[in-house]
Amino acid sequence: MPLTLIGQKKGMAQVFDQEGKLVVCTIILAEPNTILQVKRTETHGYNGVQLAGQPLSQAGMSRMAKPQKGQFAKVQVEPCRVMRESRIDNVDAYQVGQKIDVSLFSEVAFVDVEGTSKGKGFQGVIKLHKMAGGPAAHGSGFHRHAGSTGMRTTPGRCFPNGKRASRMGGDRHTVQNLRVVAVKGNLLLVEGAVPGSRSGTVFICASVKKTKKG
Repeated sequence: MPLTLIGQKKGMAQVFDQEGKLVVCTIILAEPNTILQVKRTETHGYNGVQLAGQPLSQAGMSRMAKPQKGQFAKVQVEPCRVMRESRIDNVDAYQVGQKIDVSLFSEVAFVDVEGTSKGKGFQGVIKLHKMAGGPAAHGSGFHRHAGSTGMRTTPGRCFPNGKRASRMGGDRHTVQNLRVVAVKGNLLLVEGAVPGSRSGTVFICASVKKTKKG
């Protein structure tokens, strides 16, 4: 599996690509991540690299738990807010304290981006499940309801997992095969939308399904 980098969604913009086409893209700030731990098959049963990103402020460090502080102090790495582990085939090229920046995707054509969608709170079935609702006339009494969810005398109950009013958003989603438009400094520009709000944490890795253009 490819190495996953910790980034931050900064917003969206329109840019011209190398072919002169106007592209709507998402701007991701991917400051250098620090390797916090290298796991090997001999000691942990698998090969993996644990990255730490988004350094904490003094106020954030005061709220960090002691076990986490000790984890960073043990390897002499600056405390960070987000940690992410990636399982990879070969870890020989990585060592604790090494910096991994956005240049990781300079030769990559497509990436997969994982993020948390915007939370919408508790919503009804019209907004949540795109139900049509009932007539809008005054006398109908059925406008934005879910309708009947019951059964007959047999089985005499409502089956679970039906479409009902519930919490909307705030879920982890992965958007695959986003084309890399440009890599500039610590910024990564990808074509299309990415889940989450501005300043939301995202995780970027080279695309698993699509590796070449065309």
